[in-house]
Amino acid sequence: MTYDLKIVGGMVVDGTGSAPRRADVAVRDGVIVAVGECADSAGTTIDAEGAMVTPGFVDLHCHYDGQVSWDPDLLPAVLHGVTTCIMGNCGVGFAPVRPHDRQRLIELMEGVEDIPGSALAEGIQWRWESFEEYMDAIDVPHALDVGAQVTHDPLRMYVMGDRAVAGEPATEADIAQMRELLCAAVRKGAVGFSTGRSDNHKTARGADTPAAEADRAELCGIVSGLRALGKGVVQAVSDFDMAVGSERFDGEFTLLEEMARASGRPFSVSLAQRDMDSEQWKKIIARAEQANQNGLDFRLQCAPRPIGVVIGLECSLHPFMGFPSYKRVAHLPLSERVAAMRDPEFRQRILSEKSDPLAGDGSAVPPLADKFIQNVDFAAMRLFPMDGAQPNYLPSRDQSLFARALNEGRPTLEVLYDALLEDDGNRLIYLPIYNYTEFNDEAIETMISHPLALWGLSDGGAHVGTICDASFPSFFLSYWARDRVGARFSVERVVKMLANDPARYLGLHDRGVIAVGKKADINVIDHAAIKLHTPRVVRDLPAGGRRLLQDVEGFRATVVTGKLTAQDGKLTGVRAGKLLRN
Repeated sequence: MTYDLKIVGGMVVDGTGSAPRRADVAVRDGVIVAVGECADSAGTTIDAEGAMVTPGFVDLHCHYDGQVSWDPDLLPAVLHGVTTCIMGNCGVGFAPVRPHDRQRLIELMEGVEDIPGSALAEGIQWRWESFEEYMDAIDVPHALDVGAQVTHDPLRMYVMGDRAVAGEPATEADIAQMRELLCAAVRKGAVGFSTGRSDNHKTARGADTPAAEADRAELCGIVSGLRALGKGVVQAVSDFDMAVGSERFDGEFTLLEEMARASGRPFSVSLAQRDMDSEQWKKIIARAEQANQNGLDFRLQCAPRPIGVVIGLECSLHPFMGFPSYKRVAHLPLSERVAAMRDPEFRQRILSEKSDPLAGDGSAVPPLADKFIQNVDFAAMRLFPMDGAQPNYLPSRDQSLFARALNEGRPTLEVLYDALLEDDGNRLIYLPIYNYTEFNDEAIETMISHPLALWGLSDGGAHVGTICDASFPSFFLSYWARDRVGARFSVERVVKMLANDPARYLGLHDRGVIAVGKKADINVIDHAAIKLHTPRVVRDLPAGGRRLLQDVEGFRATVVTGKLTAQDGKLTGVRAGKLLRN
């Protein structure tokens, strides 16, 4: 009997943490049917000599909630080995929704996740009202499998209407209805529930998110329905400073613990080192450890590199966007803008100006630009030009623009201005915000090596003009299992973290390992050749919206449900992914 696909000559890193072994892998009808000696012929054979064969990766933390309705490829995730992604994180999404609330949800996603509202308005087809109808609408072929969580903000708006955005507490009847809607969606295959509790999350109009300060009764009441179902996971993001009183951190963490206990389900929360409280992440780990000792399944979503933003004249953010002279040329094509900015008179004028205030809408981008200008020297200590074809996500202090200004004896703002004009205005500048307080990777190592860690926070589909962290898997493999100076992770450990661990957390027992009977989601990777390219700006979103994409070398093939989906960094046009119904 022939196979549909056979991968030969590779070293199988099976996702269990076991040592790599040389073996062939055979696939039939989207399922792995043999690992080892695969004697039969195959319709398609992939030569994996000199490469490793891994399970497809599972990304827990994406925001393709709108894009999934118009874009079948969801780049760049699959080009970095991701074969399953989970959207509907941080409490923001697009279902359930009543027709008159559609624009509110667009403004919510635009503000919280920095996705252009014009792209969402033009791209989303709105073929749904309930969450079940939403799942049916997006249950079409995609380049990878997509799972959807029910999100708190639209659920609250659907049930409470205007009261949801007026800061009113939910009534017992409201909570009961939200709980039933969540359970109905999970019965139909929704992956779980998410909520957001962050002061940084605002709508595009600058308003608080509907569920920002939901109380214990509401949070616990909604997720309690999952306990009886025995299905679903719960995800939360929190600043851990929203609870009132002197013990704000402990109060907030206790609230999340109570939510996890009420659900009886696996629970995860975002973990990152923040400049405003560089030690808070250690408190989160300690409380998470205690929660698990108390019988909760409480996990920590961590990033494998600093979390930052990318700045450039074609990005959503750069420090001169509020300067009067720049605003007069901002509408011009890049080449004309650069020509104007290189004019000595224009340059002298703009460097003598002060920026108009930009803060005021819900996006985090304008306030961040304001902060640059308020203390440009301090900001420039964390600004690093992305030179060459390969980005450096762990730069040293002496590579910053501030260091360049000191060395050249020039004002920092002038150096920053000139840097933006390099490469004909295409120069990108990297600003690490989280996980890089001490300019080293020690905090990150502690986070990702912790037994409660889950890799996450890629935010694929979000912050499209400032972030491209969907490349996390490629970085994880190339840096932590190959390039790091000092202690490294074994490749089998990293593959387990990228594939098996998140699959087990989600309860997806059909994937995450290379074994007979498992779903044929497979990567063929030349580990020695993995090379991340510097992100690039493309304008391929609806309404001409721009986003950052990032190419990578070293991924020879990615197989989804037994079909060759990507090869040598390019999509094949085959879309064997579908809606994941948990």
